[in-house]
Amino acid sequence: MENDDLRPESPFAVLKLKEFRLYIIQRLFFTMAMRMIATVVFWQMYVITKNPLAVAFIGLSEAVPAILLSLYSGHVVDKTDNRKLMFITTLMYVFFALVLLVISLPSVEHAVGKHFMQYAIYFTIFGTGVVRAFLGPVTNAILAQLVPKPLLPIAVTWRSGVWLGASVIGHASAGFLIAYAGLTVTFTVIITLILIASVAAFLIKPKPIQNKRTDQKTWDSVKEGLSYVLKTKELLSAMTLDLFAVLFGGTVAMIPFFAGEILKVGAIGFGWLNAATDIGSIVIIIFLTLFPLKKKQGLLLLYVVAGYGICIITFGLSTIYWLSFVALLVSGLLDGISVVIRGTILQLKTPDEMRGRVSAINSMFINSANEIGGFESGVAAKLMGVVPSVIFGGSMTLLVVIGSWFKAPSLRKFEY
Repeated sequence: MENDDLRPESPFAVLKLKEFRLYIIQRLFFTMAMRMIATVVFWQMYVITKNPLAVAFIGLSEAVPAILLSLYSGHVVDKTDNRKLMFITTLMYVFFALVLLVISLPSVEHAVGKHFMQYAIYFTIFGTGVVRAFLGPVTNAILAQLVPKPLLPIAVTWRSGVWLGASVIGHASAGFLIAYAGLTVTFTVIITLILIASVAAFLIKPKPIQNKRTDQKTWDSVKEGLSYVLKTKELLSAMTLDLFAVLFGGTVAMIPFFAGEILKVGAIGFGWLNAATDIGSIVIIIFLTLFPLKKKQGLLLLYVVAGYGICIITFGLSTIYWLSFVALLVSGLLDGISVVIRGTILQLKTPDEMRGRVSAINSMFINSANEIGGFESGVAAKLMGVVPSVIFGGSMTLLVVIGSWFKAPSLRKFEY
């Protein structure tokens, strides 16, 4: 008699797989570390410069190499043992965390000055962007090699839940650690987390190369991946919608200014505001793990992105801490639904031999949009002020949804 937990319908079936559990451990500890790094460097740059544009350049520093290398990295992922590449790129982050630790030491800051620290942070984050160009796609591509296809939808939900949970812990704990333990202890914790993630990746067995066409040139491989995304309307529409929504609706880069100057809540309040979106997302991910979406996922995607835009406008208008927190929390609930729908579309609509390339294009569309969106927020804040820039971003998100409603009818009708 078949155990209920082994059926694809069970939300716990995928946890029976040892390698998926190792993958989840890697995802958990590495994401915590990355969220902590982001929180620390955004706060550091705010303290050093008090300049929204300077803060926004952090995201741009990481996004530029990630975008420039993304198409090539997809080709590399499809031609490489995914487990080996994931292990190496995870471990490389230890070096960058060590650099950030050194330049944050009081003695170093006193010796070199704040101006040098500002540019040292930019160069270090640029280095993480180079590594991320490869780590992002390989982390997504390897999933289909760890679980059977019937379990992919629930595996995507678990992966998203762990990522969001780790984001909450990373953001909040970074705020507490900065306030009570200082930057040196915070970066020591970050390095420890990355090392744990590296060990988990190493313990996964080597994986076969997905694209074994040895005669295919690099540019031909890249074009093949691009062509597939462009002709697969469900993939293209979902990526495009999220790209512009994140580009205009991102608020992360401006949260330090709301926390420090409008809401006046300090480092701890900043940490919780930074985590609010992820808290909302993890709540909805838990719900979706137990009660998966059954129909009209494409239509729902449009609705939740529109709701996200409304939440961003509310956050921009608010001068009350709890209302700002709730606006970000609800935006996270809606974004969590979007993450699951888009992640499932990506896994189900991508052939095995193209997972690296399609994941890289998705990374270029989605992940880098967060950093570019942060830069856009900084530029807009510099030109029109912090509050008007956030309201503008939320309004543009609503316009993007309206455009997608009429221009992408296949997305409205899509179900899985």
